[in-house]
Amino acid sequence: MWKIILVEILEKQHGIPREEGEQITDKFLQSFRSCPDNAQTTLDSWRSYLWCQALPANYQHLSDVIYKNWLQLRYRYLALTTEYENMLKKLSKFYLLALITNGPSNGQWEKINKLNISQYFDCILVSSDLPWEKPNPNIFLAACNILNVKPQQCLMIGDKIQTDIQGGKEANLGGTVWIPITNDYDANSITPRPDVIVKNLLEIYNFLPTTNVSALRNNSERAAHGMDDSDDDDAAHCSSRPQRSQSQSTITSGASSSRRVSQQYRRQVSFSAVDFNDSSCDCS
Repeated sequence: MWKIILVEILEKQHGIPREEGEQITDKFLQSFRSCPDNAQTTLDSWRSYLWCQALPANYQHLSDVIYKNWLQLRYRYLALTTEYENMLKKLSKFYLLALITNGPSNGQWEKINKLNISQYFDCILVSSDLPWEKPNPNIFLAACNILNVKPQQCLMIGDKIQTDIQGGKEANLGGTVWIPITNDYDANSITPRPDVIVKNLLEIYNFLPTTNVSALRNNSERAAHGMDDSDDDDAAHCSSRPQRSQSQSTITSGASSSRRVSQQYRRQVSFSAVDFNDSSCDCS
């Protein structure tokens, strides 16, 4: 949706013909997805450079303005809906929440900050700040250590089988919940198999009536075959707050109380001037 609006902006505000605007946008997106971040410079500088490279010479002077148009649209459509924000507020009152995400540090932290979601999480880990990324079990165990809970007390929620679910299994977490992005899958052939499959993150309420994460396993067969009783994006990790129950459990996600841990590890990065005329993409 944002792409259509951006092409309209290019045409109406900057005089770029629609077809050419679509080609420019596609070229930028291809470069951006290939290398969304460059450790040698700031996000703003890198993205403006990518737009400059995508634009024909006669439009390159517009790269900074078009980048700002794109950034505004990007976060308009990434913004949390009220129902998801309310869900995080509710869960954070009863569970310790961790966010574990793979990706470049600068870009992922920009998302976290612009979406204002750090207030709901007790632990936030970005793979580029650490020696591991999902599905390496160490990144999950690091979250458990920060939250001071056992892996078996944790529930992994994510939309990617090979990183979120596999990592949760290898870390021996108490349960895994998969939220497929599309309906094009065969529940019987999924490997590794999640304990629960839900169509919508809001369905997680159906599986968290208590702090006993192991109860998920009793529902796994029904959920995996689409037999749940309900009518109804980075991964999450959750565990119930110790003051709420003697039996702890933690939720971790593949994004508050006065006792919130608020442990957020971020590698310190310093930037130096970069000449992009002879630049190579470095996403490390």
